[in-house]
Amino acid sequence: MLSMYKERIIKELGRVPEEKMAKLYKVIHQVTSEFISEAKKPRRRGSLKGLWKGSRIDDSLFFEAKKTLFPYESR
Repeated sequence: MLSMYKERIIKELGRVPEEKMAKLYKVIHQVTSEFISEAKKPRRRGSLKGLWKGSRIDDSLFFEAKKTLFPYESR
């Protein structure tokens, strides 16, 4: 025996015109996949090793950035 809500849903589906069924299917599929899908597990962060490989930091850029972040130290 179908539950009361399933019966109501099936009754409502019977009222939908045939040419609208494809669009309705997409909507139902999207909704049900959101309900059924498991909670996303946080990804494990990989190493940052090699992220800055080949990058060169000029000391002048470092000191300029330091002045903007810590203006009280340059007095």
